[in-house]
Amino acid sequence: MSSPVEELLNRSHRLGADPRNTNFAGGNASAKGTAVDPATGSDVELMWVKGSGGDLGTLTEAGLAVLRLDRLRALTGVYPGVEREDEMVAAFEFCAFGKGGAAPSIDTTMHGLVEAAHVDHLHPDAGIAIAAAADGEELTRRIFGDRVVWVPWRRPGFQLGLDIAAIKAENPQAIGCILGGHGITAWADTSAQCEANSLEIIRTAEAYIAEHGKPEPFGPVLPGYEALPEEERRARAAALFPIIRGLASTDVRQVGHFTDTPEVLDFLSRAEHPRLAALGTSCPDHFLRTKVVPMVLDLPAGAPFEEAVARLRERHAAYREEYRAYYERHAVPGSPAMRGADPAIVLVPGVGMFSFGKDKQTARVAGEFYLNAINVMRGAEAVSAYAPIPEVEKFRIEYWELEDAKLRRLPAPKPLAGRIALVTGGGSGIGAATARRLAAEGACVVVADRDLAAAEKVAAELGARAYRPSDVAIAAGVDVTDEEQIAAAFREAVLAFGGVDLIVNNAGLSLSRSLLETTVQDWDLQHDVMARGSFLVSRESARIMIDQGMGGDIVSISSKDSVFAGPDNVAYGAAKADQAHQVRLLAAELGEHGIRVNGVNPAYGQRTLLKREVLPEHVAAAVFALTGGDLSLTTGLHIPVDAGVAAAFLR
Repeated sequence: MSSPVEELLNRSHRLGADPRNTNFAGGNASAKGTAVDPATGSDVELMWVKGSGGDLGTLTEAGLAVLRLDRLRALTGVYPGVEREDEMVAAFEFCAFGKGGAAPSIDTTMHGLVEAAHVDHLHPDAGIAIAAAADGEELTRRIFGDRVVWVPWRRPGFQLGLDIAAIKAENPQAIGCILGGHGITAWADTSAQCEANSLEIIRTAEAYIAEHGKPEPFGPVLPGYEALPEEERRARAAALFPIIRGLASTDVRQVGHFTDTPEVLDFLSRAEHPRLAALGTSCPDHFLRTKVVPMVLDLPAGAPFEEAVARLRERHAAYREEYRAYYERHAVPGSPAMRGADPAIVLVPGVGMFSFGKDKQTARVAGEFYLNAINVMRGAEAVSAYAPIPEVEKFRIEYWELEDAKLRRLPAPKPLAGRIALVTGGGSGIGAATARRLAAEGACVVVADRDLAAAEKVAAELGARAYRPSDVAIAAGVDVTDEEQIAAAFREAVLAFGGVDLIVNNAGLSLSRSLLETTVQDWDLQHDVMARGSFLVSRESARIMIDQGMGGDIVSISSKDSVFAGPDNVAYGAAKADQAHQVRLLAAELGEHGIRVNGVNPAYGQRTLLKREVLPEHVAAAVFALTGGDLSLTTGLHIPVDAGVAAAFLR
């Protein structure tokens, strides 16, 4: 027989694996049972529940909060009332069993007070569509009869737990409830039946919407707002993304994610999308990640590019004013400070959705949550009218002190957090070492190499510990002598992360031959890869950095041979000298845009002053030193990483 914990984890994984059931890191599940108290040797009743911030689909035992049920339920005796319910969160610490496991979430009371051994609280699109419908209470009765009970909107917390426990006690025939503006909760005495009850509520809601919903809940198609053809759409997205990212990073640097799924494109093509987008999202999980409303470009898909850019800037300025006004309307003494007025979601008809966050996963999840919101709006409009919770209630969630406290507990960001790097020659040697270092310091990394398989191997290594490896790194096949391949690689970088901030020109090769043995092909190859390649990569990156308006870094891996004259090295030394002088020229030209250009001059050999071996990791450390923030006022500099070669000292 499985233990309560095993049953809970297995149920959570099955429910969390299907996006129809709940969103990423949304909802929670619990199980109650007994265990031996090592302090007394007696059995004690416990509850295991998904901890704060965890994800059902990937939940582990370490992600469970473990509480003594008697103590948790005894909190009802000291509850000071709804106006002070937030104080009860601190009391959870006194209910912990042993070390308590993960931090309990705000929904812990709901699970503990409901008289059932197993409880699921989920955020399915179909369930929220009923919960966010104007006549959600009547729809709940019509769809479910008395098997599912309506619970009016209340902010998650101790009082909501009391309300649901009372409703369950008053309705013994019920298998769960619809939480107005929020989601669903189901319960049962066995794990299997609890899962079955959750799925019954979700699938019944889905079936009702499919059978009774009107065919075009978002209204007719707006002429000119249809999706652009895929190739044109993605080219337009790549051109717009750096500009939009720069706008969305006005307060805090952001990473981006692009979504052009059929659901998003259809929504943006319909007549009702401006009205519905302005209503904002409903489920707390949604607007905590997407902000209360998105920014919408109010132009048709075929609008001239410059007109679209100008209008985006106007819409962004208006969004910031409106967001500040929203904050000022609802802030009270003691409210957390405004966290930034830029949009997390930007919608462009005919093109798609651009979502933003402090890192790639956060940006991607924000986009996934707005897709959930679109599904919710579609379902609610199909059978009723979409009616999200009032704006003041959204503010009470977004600027909830408990949510703000969670943000304050987050670890400090790494030095390169929010930055997007592209490393040429990243599949091996110095390039791979540099890619590893930049990723370790928080950057998203594009590993670019002519050998795509090698680049893919490094990118997979960098993302091995991530929930989704591509949130950390992607690979791009590129020959740096080919202008079109370079442009394509940068388009990949932009569509993956929103832009570029840090370029490492590392691709290179060395053919050491005397003057008389050096062929024209030898000369051209080394100049094409290192001199021409650095020029082409720097030019393409500068275009994007200037569009972003966020500054940036270009670092070229040159060589001691760019300044040291030696025999049998004419083609390589001349190419490296060209590459090194580009650093000085570009530093002088790009400084006005906040773009810093520096170089690293490595060397490998035994005749050094320090008599130590230079490794790729030492070169990578120099790249980080130049880009990690401590040398933010340094440009036009070459750093030797050669263990000391007197003849290559810079003068």
